[in-house]
Parts: sequence; C-alpha cells; structure tokens
Amino acid sequence: MKVLVTGGAGFIGSHIVERLLGEGEEVVVVDNFDPYYDVRLKEKNVEMFKNNLNYTFVRENILDRELMHPIIKEVDAVIHMAAQAGVRASIENPRKTFEVNAYGTFQLLELCMDSDVKKFINASSSSIYGKVKYLPIDEEHPKEPISPYGVSKLSAEHYCRVFYEVYGLKTVSLRYFTVYGPRMRPDLAISIFTRNALQNKPIEIFGDGSFTRDFTYIDDVVELTIKCLNISKANGGETFNVGSGKRITILDLAKKIIRINNSKSRIVFSDRKRGDMEHTQADISKAMKVLGYNPKYNLDKGLKVFSDWVRENGNY
Repeated sequence: MKVLVTGGAGFIGSHIVERLLGEGEEVVVVDNFDPYYDVRLKEKNVEMFKNNLNYTFVRENILDRELMHPIIKEVDAVIHMAAQAGVRASIENPRKTFEVNAYGTFQLLELCMDSDVKKFINASSSSIYGKVKYLPIDEEHPKEPISPYGVSKLSAEHYCRVFYEVYGLKTVSLRYFTVYGPRMRPDLAISIFTRNALQNKPIEIFGDGSFTRDFTYIDDVVELTIKCLNISKANGGETFNVGSGKRITILDLAKKIIRINNSKSRIVFSDRKRGDMEHTQADISKAMKVLGYNPKYNLDKGLKVFSDWVRENGNY
C-alpha cells in the first residue's frame, strides 16, 4: 500500500510514518515545515527516514492544489495529519486556522474524488466538543467548540462525513485527546513540565490547576490510526474518540511529573488562557467495541518513558 501522510514531519505524523515504513509500506510525506514551532525539530523527524527506499518527502503546502493533485493520484490512502495546530494560535490568527484545517481538508477530499484513494483518515481533536455537558465525553456529546481551532476541526469532520454520504469516499475521523510522548511539540504542558522538572525550574500552571485532561500516549494513537487503514468498520464517515479514558487535574499532573523525576521544582500559578476547555475525558467504548482499540499506556508509564527520552535526547 502507498500512503500519503500530510504533516508527516510533525509529532504524531512522524510516528505514523515510522510505523508504516517499519511495516514495509510505501510512504509519501507532504509537509511545509510551518514555523509554529522550531522547524529544526521537524527536520530531525524526517532525517531518520531519508535513506529508506520506500520514503518520499515533498516540502510543500497542502493548499497547493496543483502540487497535491498528482501526488494523490499515485496513492492508495491518505492519513491527514497536517493542520494549523494550537487553540491559542487560532485565537490570534483564525483565518489561517480556517484555511489550513477546514478548507485544506475540503480540498484534499475533493482531490481524492478524482483519484483512486481507498481510504481517508482525518486527524480530529477533542477540541470540537468545547463546552462540556457531561463526562466522560462520548461521540454523541453536543459540539460547542470555544476556539476557532475547534470550529475548524469540526468543519473538517463534517466534510469527511458528507464526502462519504454523498460521494462514497471512505473516510473516518479520529478525535485525539491530548497526545504526548517522544518528539512531542515543545509548547505542550507535559513537554514543558518535564523539561523544567529535569532542570529543577519552576513549573507554571495557567489558572488554579483544577482543569482536567485525558492524556493519550503516542503509541496508542499510532496503533489505532494505522489499524484504521484496513478496518472496514472505519469506512463510513464515522467519528471515534481516541483517548485513555481517564483524566487528571493539571495540578496533579505537575506533581506527578515532579515526583517521577525526583525534581525540586516548585509550582507557580498565572492567569488562565482563553479558549482552553475546562475538562476532557474520552468515552472510548465505541472505539474499543468497533475498532478493537485497547490503549496500553497508563499515565505513569507514559510519563516515565517520555522523561527517559528527554534525558537521553536533550533539546531534540
């Protein structure tokens, strides 16, 4: 199988590429190295694949229709990871978030209709839920996103569903809940907290630390995403939560990271940020029943693995 991974130089994307190549699949990556965070990290992510004969890298923007058309013509499936990430970035620049996440997804789906693409896997987000009515959050929970990012991801989901229902394109949207692990984005809480803890620096929490999150380890996310390439029940424009099914307060997360790393860091508090959901916790029963999803990493195990990786890799 020949698979296009958009955003394949990023955190989750590069792990997906690594797994696909390890399974002997042919992979094409399109990534424009958007400078949302240090592009040198993305360059390192793709450097490891450069000698693999089954790997092709194209440094371009998914919004370039003329470029993407011949690429999509040559692939069997698309794993769409490319996005303008970040709730706070979307508040600062909502237009870019719309153009990349909503219109970008629409254009890729449209191009797939003119090709022989057998499956389109869309990376969605727990941010589509927004205002939480109850926990854990199942797929039928009301969708009231509170950031342009959440709106853009929900729009992309609807396009995936409609392209299946109207045109028959096999699609699935996976709603990731706060993914973490080696090579994760440096602006995310677990990365910041861990690196500060290892240096005994203060750990800053926005708000009073009472917000909760469902943190999902990267290997669990990758395993299910790739599994969806070959699951017939993941063809019909459906959506699935991908999380751990558990939640922890940000304050307790910081304390746990301090303890795991035997750190002397102290916790400090500052003003909360706009657009952040107060709580997330995935109801993963649908993915477990339909897709055979079985997350293997609890938070203690995942944080330990990540902390060890940071020690070994420094400022990767």
